[in-house]
Amino acid sequence: MKINGEVEQWFANKKPPAELAMRRAREIILRADRRLAEYMKYGSVHFGYEGDFVTFVQADKKNVNLMFHRGARIPGRFPHLEGTHPSARFMRFADLAEVDARAAELSGVARAWCALVSPAGDKTKPKASRPKGTR
Repeated sequence: MKINGEVEQWFANKKPPAELAMRRAREIILRADRRLAEYMKYGSVHFGYEGDFVTFVQADKKNVNLMFHRGARIPGRFPHLEGTHPSARFMRFADLAEVDARAAELSGVARAWCALVSPAGDKTKPKASRPKGTR
């Protein structure tokens, strides 16, 4: 699991009330598929592969709130993925125990995302990426 220094700095500065639960959700997401990465964007922690996948939102709350940017496209049945927006979906966790209890589901959502957006071809191994402008 690759840790991003900017994200660590965000945790240190922000000191969110649900930090332990957020860190556990972060670990589950990043361990679900090695292609997923974490980064800072618009002042929030994002996770992505082939585009933005999920973001911590309302980080000042006592619970964990994840927004899946294009969650409506994620294939599969995930009972705690909620929302009716044409694109976004949310997953909320009351505390660390709930994150742990739903770890398999969260990991499944992350794997489903990676399979969905993976370039055509081998969906089990990451493709070698070339810098833009090279052939």
